[in-house]
Amino acid sequence: MKPRLPRSGGLLFNPPSTLSKRVASRRYTAPSSPTPSAPSPPKKRLWLRLTIVTATAAGIGAYVRSQQGSESTTLNPVTFTKYRLVARDPVSSNGSIFTLKPPKPDDNREAYEDAWKTGVWSVMFKQPQLQIGRDYTPLPPITSKAQDEQEEGCLRFFIRKDPFGEVSRYLHSLDVGSPIEVRGPRIECEIPSDTRQILFIAGGTGIAPALQAGHTLLRRTDADHKPRLHILWANRRRDDCLGGYNDSSAIDEAQQRSWFSGLFGSSKPSSPPLAGPTQDPAVTSLMVRELETLKARYPGQVTVDYFVDEESSFIEKKSITRFTDSASSHGSPGGKMILVSGPEGFISYMAGPKLWAQGMELQGPLNGVIKELDLKDWAVWKL
Repeated sequence: MKPRLPRSGGLLFNPPSTLSKRVASRRYTAPSSPTPSAPSPPKKRLWLRLTIVTATAAGIGAYVRSQQGSESTTLNPVTFTKYRLVARDPVSSNGSIFTLKPPKPDDNREAYEDAWKTGVWSVMFKQPQLQIGRDYTPLPPITSKAQDEQEEGCLRFFIRKDPFGEVSRYLHSLDVGSPIEVRGPRIECEIPSDTRQILFIAGGTGIAPALQAGHTLLRRTDADHKPRLHILWANRRRDDCLGGYNDSSAIDEAQQRSWFSGLFGSSKPSSPPLAGPTQDPAVTSLMVRELETLKARYPGQVTVDYFVDEESSFIEKKSITRFTDSASSHGSPGGKMILVSGPEGFISYMAGPKLWAQGMELQGPLNGVIKELDLKDWAVWKL
């Protein structure tokens, strides 16, 4: 696994190993006369120092000019490319969809397509003042508007403003038209070609990689291969998923508790999740519209259940086993995956924390709710 920066941000750059040309000193040859040599006059020493300073300055200037002249116009994992913020559409009170356009849109189609075929991927955004970066997951082109943008090389991101997040606060402070430096793609999780079932457990903005996984999996649909995706999406507030309704029965979910309540032992009674379509599509969240479009595009292959913390509803074991038991009873051949994405506490509660070792982010042992279910035939991956 490749080294990776922490999601909370990390230093981006190290200075070059050398920027200056080394000046070879001249060898001093003693005269044949036995008379002792006199020390170098002050003017010669001054000249030597000026030569070294001049050569060093020339080396630094050449390096800076080379970096300025090689500014990338195509998304790549080595250097940062300056995209431009062309739209910012509010999703909720503290989250928006950012649309970024590269300097040369046609140059990025191959890089995007390779990443979409592989699985879940991300790019790094740079906060230039602090020289730190954070990974964000592009949304797939599942609507007609997004398809037009994708043809132009645009990328869309669901980003929530975190009061403690330097990069997210910086991004939300930008005006439309501002440059944003981006590097990638970075593959977060490969989805094998034989995968037939994915259960995606998402917390908050973790819905973006869920949509990505769905796009990668479902585009492999043909007459003999109809993979299934079930999403369990947990949010803190209803306005994050306004208009969303559950595809599963709400009867046995009526006594769910929030995952915060589960952590701290609260016994506050819960209210059942929404069941049935909303009566006011005009106020439906943009992310819910994305999910509904995906369901309409692949009828019968996508199901979604919503859970809201302020309503004391939470993803419990029965929420998970309803889908896994159904997948097992169908006896569909091929791989089965459970993907978990969201805040660190959410991932830890569901599947155990990820680990850092020798500068690398590792999956760590499986723990939490999923381990307790002992789902031996399901591969689990933490995003």
